[in-house]
Amino acid sequence: MIYPTIDELTKGKLNRYELVVGVSKAARIVTDEYVAQRARAQKMIDNRETDKPLSALIDPEYKDQKAVKIAISKIIGGRFELRRPEETAE
Repeated sequence: MIYPTIDELTKGKLNRYELVVGVSKAARIVTDEYVAQRARAQKMIDNRETDKPLSALIDPEYKDQKAVKIAISKIIGGRFELRRPEETAE
């Protein structure tokens, strides 16, 4: 069985299609954050502001897991919230 279940993620408010769209948007946010962290770390290394390796300057959560898995854990943890498009226009 896959954890978390679709019902746990959607809380009965969204269908599977809306779940996929929401998770993909959340994964995009996670990917953008990883890219930003990597760029900041690379800039620090290039400017000789640190002697740490690139991998030590990036949040372990972002470098060790796939973006979709991180997005799902953030949705379950309440850091991201899935909404229907008409709910975001308010």
